[in-house]
Amino acid sequence: MHVKKTNLTRVAALCAAASFALVACGTDSTDDAAPSSTADASGERVEQHSATPRLALSYDGGILVLDAENLEQVADIPTEGFIRLNSADNGRNVFVSESGGFRVLDMGTWTVQHGDHGHYYTSEPELTDMTFGGEEPGHVVPHDSRITLFSDGTGEVDIVEPAELLRGNAKSTEYTVPEPHHGVAVFRADGSLVVTRGNEAERSGIAILDKERNEIASTDECPGVHGEAAAADGVLTFGCQDGILVVRGNEIEKVASPDGYGRIGNQAGSATSPIVLGDYKTDEDAELERPNRFTLTDTRTGDLRIVDFPASYSFRSIERGPDGEAVILGTDGALYVYDPMTGDQVRKIDVIDAWTEPDEWQSPMPNVHVQEGVAYVTDPNARTVTAVDLATGEQTAQAELPQPTIELTGVTG
Repeated sequence: MHVKKTNLTRVAALCAAASFALVACGTDSTDDAAPSSTADASGERVEQHSATPRLALSYDGGILVLDAENLEQVADIPTEGFIRLNSADNGRNVFVSESGGFRVLDMGTWTVQHGDHGHYYTSEPELTDMTFGGEEPGHVVPHDSRITLFSDGTGEVDIVEPAELLRGNAKSTEYTVPEPHHGVAVFRADGSLVVTRGNEAERSGIAILDKERNEIASTDECPGVHGEAAAADGVLTFGCQDGILVVRGNEIEKVASPDGYGRIGNQAGSATSPIVLGDYKTDEDAELERPNRFTLTDTRTGDLRIVDFPASYSFRSIERGPDGEAVILGTDGALYVYDPMTGDQVRKIDVIDAWTEPDEWQSPMPNVHVQEGVAYVTDPNARTVTAVDLATGEQTAQAELPQPTIELTGVTG
């Protein structure tokens, strides 16, 4: 799941500030002007002394919402069917991928910026009535002050403005790719759109479209194109079965894997680093390959480094640290931190018991999510979530969970 993960939190704060510019700070009118869905179940919201980050964890039948600092449960929201979770990266919302589209979860934590200071609020989390897209919702990509949603079943691309989302408006700009497929799209600040190419049978590459959605550039030299990430300076990458595509402006470069089949299907990028972290699989015939190597691609030079890993890992195991560190959760239960420039291991942190990636990717499995320098690790077997300070390696909190969880994400508040 989940291109430049540009942090939209600052954008959201500026939007909130603009919305509140005509309202005097500290008056009742200020609270009344807050974005929609600001009341909890009892009709109350609470002002806090600082921002309140929260986590969302899915399980079979619902979503748990936790306070990210003390890991106490805030809410348990029932859902139907298998769902996926993706942060909107606007500080407040999470997209819940249901069978018929993307539904917006209000995590009940937000900041209202008043000039040189902010006011911080919390309320009861709730699933809103805002929905986007269509059948088989897939990738969610926050990038360049927009959120781009791709619906695999319809080929519909929805481009959402975070300001409208915070106001409770289900507005989006729409585009539909020529043929539906398991794809991804990325909006860029100049109005252009990068989309995958393919159909139900195969996926072949990407196309860059201008503001009017006319093709600027394209390539079909990326069989099985999957996944996206973004590096420093707005450079995008897309994974292939035989390497990775690097998009700089309107130029597309193919970086080939050293193996004939060397799939880089999942990547993690950082706005502070030119290096993209990716997985690496070489067994084309495997129903489930448990990889023990990963990739580091320098988007400036096109150099692709393959690094041995002391355990295996899953697609839910790769993340980036606050300074661009490569963070991987191994099946030995340890968090590994690597220098992305050299590929050297700089830290190993034992967190949970050893585990095995399940045969079905929808099954509960350990996750890692990094937020504000803290790595959150779930263990569905032990039904725990653990917070780890990446700078010190210390475990700062741990909590027992009522359910074995599947996916994990968070918001900063």
